[in-house]
Amino acid sequence: MATASGSAAERGHLSIVMDTGDDAPDDDGSADLHPLGPVGAAFDKVVDKAWEPLRGNPNLDRLFYTASELADFSLLWHLAGTARGVVRRNGHREAIRLSAALGAESAFVNGAVKSLFRRDRPDHEDERPHKLRQPLTSSFPSGHASAAFLAATLLSERSRVRPFWFAAAGVVALSRVHVRIHHASDVVVGAGIGLALGRLVRKVLPLR
Repeated sequence: MATASGSAAERGHLSIVMDTGDDAPDDDGSADLHPLGPVGAAFDKVVDKAWEPLRGNPNLDRLFYTASELADFSLLWHLAGTARGVVRRNGHREAIRLSAALGAESAFVNGAVKSLFRRDRPDHEDERPHKLRQPLTSSFPSGHASAAFLAATLLSERSRVRPFWFAAAGVVALSRVHVRIHHASDVVVGAGIGLALGRLVRKVLPLR
């Protein structure tokens, strides 16, 4: 009788374990860890899946890898500001304002904001078609995107080619998704931060 009761108990325990396993979520928990929750995680998956066919295209790879590398440490935007400072009257003031704003943006986003999050970078197991620096900071938000749209907001002021600066910022921001250094939501939030900071700088330090 004890043996029969023990067998029944074991079968009952096994059934509970199996049922628990069936009801467990089959995702990797990314939705729970995402700074924006399940909506942000779903958005990233949709964008990454849609973008995947574009990866491996030699021309697009060259464009986005080059843009991503040139924008490291905001070098691209510092050079653009310096060029504007040379060719425009009183342009040195614009160049100084831009460089100072980019320095403050980097400290704020790459320091203060990123320290609040510990998001992993996108997985990338295959060899990259071009060399690229791999950041060690949190993936969220994108510092490249925030710097790009901050710079575009300032460079476009009193510019006849305003759309060009935002197009360039868009290429840099999208490059981070293409090269799998950032998730799409990292870039969107980073771009939003850059736009907000740019407007703030224009209000606090207007051109005269």
